[in-house]
Amino acid sequence: MSKNKTKASGGQPIPKIIIGMAQFLQVVSPKLTTLFAAKLFTTPIKHKMPKRELAMDQNSQQYTLWVPAIHKEIVMYTYGSGAKKILLVHGWSGRGTQLVKIADELIKKGFMIISFDAPAHGKSKGNFSIMTEFIASILELEKIQGPFEYAIGHSLGGMSVLNAIQQKLIVKKAITIGSGDIIQDIIDDFIHKLKLKPIFGLHLKNHFETKFGGKMDDYSAYKAAENINIPVLVIHDADDADVSVQSAYHIEKHLKEGELFITEGLGHRKILGDDAVIEKINSFLT
Repeated sequence: MSKNKTKASGGQPIPKIIIGMAQFLQVVSPKLTTLFAAKLFTTPIKHKMPKRELAMDQNSQQYTLWVPAIHKEIVMYTYGSGAKKILLVHGWSGRGTQLVKIADELIKKGFMIISFDAPAHGKSKGNFSIMTEFIASILELEKIQGPFEYAIGHSLGGMSVLNAIQQKLIVKKAITIGSGDIIQDIIDDFIHKLKLKPIFGLHLKNHFETKFGGKMDDYSAYKAAENINIPVLVIHDADDADVSVQSAYHIEKHLKEGELFITEGLGHRKILGDDAVIEKINSFLT
């Protein structure tokens, strides 16, 4: 890791100048500090598409889709020509092509892949997003492109898939990969990596609840899991430095038909292209 950067929640590097600004504001004004942290927390980074994703980008059909519930437009991908559809959901600062290795294998099994760039991600417009926008996008996609046979989500996408199922997304099975779990833990981890006082974790939670309404913890993955009746495969790497593997154990504990698949040495992103992981996904779904 660079000497000038540390990792934020979700593995994104925070420049030292940003950490310095947060600590300065902490001394000056708790309110400004909370607003600054909230802005950072809800601003994804748009990364350049790696070469491994170019084929899916070039060979997929892409459309813009208006999501009325959030008054935003997203870019939707259809990939493959199978009759049955599988929904793939990327994580924070990801793209609709990020799960390309999984998509390619499922196409060989005769499925069509539906994915999307969440608001402010990939080719979708904007510079702000939150998990509720991921969920709203999933539910709108079901109206336009459904029904889906299965849904697979990575990281925040996994949390979003579980919450969407709780909100009546209909799929036969679901898979989470490297999913986060408890919202407050995610917020507290972010505050810790900004080197702010722990109290700002509570301030940030209260800020979001006031701004958007509802309780943040209601969107924790384990709470959604309690209300899911379909089989769910929970995949996680024991060495995931971005999201603790304990999240996987806790989510699976609350599922009625949960199954765990724990890998080693793959971390948070390499897990998406691992042969053993893809084989497990195939066997679970088919």
